[in-house]
Amino acid sequence: MAKKDDNFIMLPTVDVCFKGLMYNPKVRKGFIAALLKADPASVRETILLPTALRQEYPDEKLGILDVRTMMEDGAQINMEMQVESFKHWDARSLFYLSKMYTEQLNKGDSYEKLKKCIHVSILDFVRFAEDDTCYRTISLCDEQTGKRYTDLLELQILELKKLPKELQSDNEVIRWMRFLAGKTRKEFEEMAGTSEYIEEAYRELERMSADERARLEYEARQKAIRDHDAIMKSAWENGLESGMKQGLEQGRQSIIQKMLDNGASPEEIRGLTGATQEEVEKAQNEAAREL
Repeated sequence: MAKKDDNFIMLPTVDVCFKGLMYNPKVRKGFIAALLKADPASVRETILLPTALRQEYPDEKLGILDVRTMMEDGAQINMEMQVESFKHWDARSLFYLSKMYTEQLNKGDSYEKLKKCIHVSILDFVRFAEDDTCYRTISLCDEQTGKRYTDLLELQILELKKLPKELQSDNEVIRWMRFLAGKTRKEFEEMAGTSEYIEEAYRELERMSADERARLEYEARQKAIRDHDAIMKSAWENGLESGMKQGLEQGRQSIIQKMLDNGASPEEIRGLTGATQEEVEKAQNEAAREL
């Protein structure tokens, strides 16, 4: 039987761990207050909502486990942890934000019922390589004036890979990012001293890490992601190898064709290129068909 690692601690970048942290009301309150740039005391209620979108798209089971909350005033925030970039990520984020916004209305409801919706993406990869900004807010604006068109739709993007190694900042979101990007118990302990809400997140992290069932779920999730990555990598390498082989074959066939066009004999071609009799005959037949 394997010896239990007493120093084991879950990493928030694993989505099931992040989701577990956000299930803690105090942790959720502190993080949301930071995102809203508000005093945590003013965030009186954050209700967890079912993430029905996840069930509609089973092919995304290795994608993102999100946390969807409703505020006291009806505004909604959807938070997700994503560790790897994938194609159409931007379109997917907009889809989730738009879906969250439109689902507020039932048939016959007035547009006045629509409340603000925020989609928060916590990325463990670099999305905007052209700058060093690690935290940005995106909203609908007039291209000419830069004036905001509406505050009802908003994207917040946190790029953990862009956090400087040494960062002194009073920005509460940056502090949360540093905690979420932590890799060791020491790093989590250091961040726990910066805020009572981050301290609660560290305590919750310890509780989850000590829970056998939660740990098994965490490890199963890690294995599923590793297996998925290995399959994707293998498919890429096999495809690349196949493509290179096909490219080499096409390249050699082109050389044989050009040598025939310049009057080289089949014997000369085989001697200079190492081509087989079949390859030379194939090029000769293709040349004959083109005449």
